[in-house]
Amino acid sequence: MDVLHFLFGIFGNATALFLFLAPTITFKKIILSKTTQQFSGIPYVMTMLNCLLSAWYGLPFVSKNNILVSTINGTGAVIESIYVVVFIIYAPKKEKGKILGLSTFVLTVFCAVAFVSLFALHGNPRKLFCGFAASIFSIIMYASPLSIMRMVIRTKSVEFMPFFLSLFVFLCGTSWFVFGLLGHDPFVSVPNGFGCGLGAIQLILYFIYRNNKGAPKQTTNDESLELGLEKPNKNKQLNANGAQEGHV
Repeated sequence: MDVLHFLFGIFGNATALFLFLAPTITFKKIILSKTTQQFSGIPYVMTMLNCLLSAWYGLPFVSKNNILVSTINGTGAVIESIYVVVFIIYAPKKEKGKILGLSTFVLTVFCAVAFVSLFALHGNPRKLFCGFAASIFSIIMYASPLSIMRMVIRTKSVEFMPFFLSLFVFLCGTSWFVFGLLGHDPFVSVPNGFGCGLGAIQLILYFIYRNNKGAPKQTTNDESLELGLEKPNKNKQLNANGAQEGHV
């Protein structure tokens, strides 16, 4: 059972790493153009918080047998912080200030959780406190592709929901769900079970509408279709490769 638990953790690390690296295409575009255009930096800041909280939860003095949760989320936190720094460098002044402010808030939240858990809580209360914090943000991050799923149903087009990203969302959620079950850890199994279900729905939608990849209908400018993507514009087309990052 311990070997199986470890193997699912390794597989979860691999699939999550793929999802963390998926937005590199988006940031290559930002660096080459030296502008963030209409891309949103908020998803990367929030994903960084999710990774920090999950990495903290996986540490041995918080929860046992979850070091693989810490390794991948620690790696994810580093990757996401790089995205945030690049975004701040190339963002316009107003957007730069917003992301800097949000980043400060996110780091403050993480430091507060870490401080309280380290100095005010011990044993099981510490695990419960950190687990709930990590789970809440994991569910929020997994729920981020709901808008693109809604657009797929409305337009009957999967043009902006890449198959492999949907597949790895499913594989990542499933592997960490099983990892949590084998480790009897609801703070790992519950949010990733949610991610597994959403990934499965994305794959079902893909196979239903896979033959329809034409241009989708016009959407409003205040509707962010995918995690980290441009908001639609009359003269611009979305780049779907920056979507659906992985979280555990």
